[in-house]
Amino acid sequence: MYTGSCLCGSINFSINGKITDIIHCHCSLCRKASGSAFATNGFINASDLTLTDYNGTLTFYQSNEGKRKYFCKTCGAPIYSANAQSPQRYRLRLGALTCDITERPISHNFITSKANWEDLDAQLPRYEGHEPGRE
Repeated sequence: MYTGSCLCGSINFSINGKITDIIHCHCSLCRKASGSAFATNGFINASDLTLTDYNGTLTFYQSNEGKRKYFCKTCGAPIYSANAQSPQRYRLRLGALTCDITERPISHNFITSKANWEDLDAQLPRYEGHEPGRE
């Protein structure tokens, strides 16, 4: 079982099943929705999701007809998206997970749309905390 939450903790969820087809999506929509270079998404069975919304903060944005992106209206954290054409599965934002997973990403998608400052093969320094000199 996997667990997750929004940033403020108003929404908590668990997944009693696998996460499949995990990708790093570099399309402009995912970049804008995540506020980052890409979004990491994986599919789950809708029936495997148990969600608790303590303060009634789960809301959605309808990006296209039949496509909804669910997020916390307090902290803005994206949780999952649903597509009316495939109601039996959701696309989960893996950044919302609060636990480790066994599955791994299978690809970087929409790389021709990636941010021009994103270098997929960058050999940047790695730190356990902030970079040296940051206050």
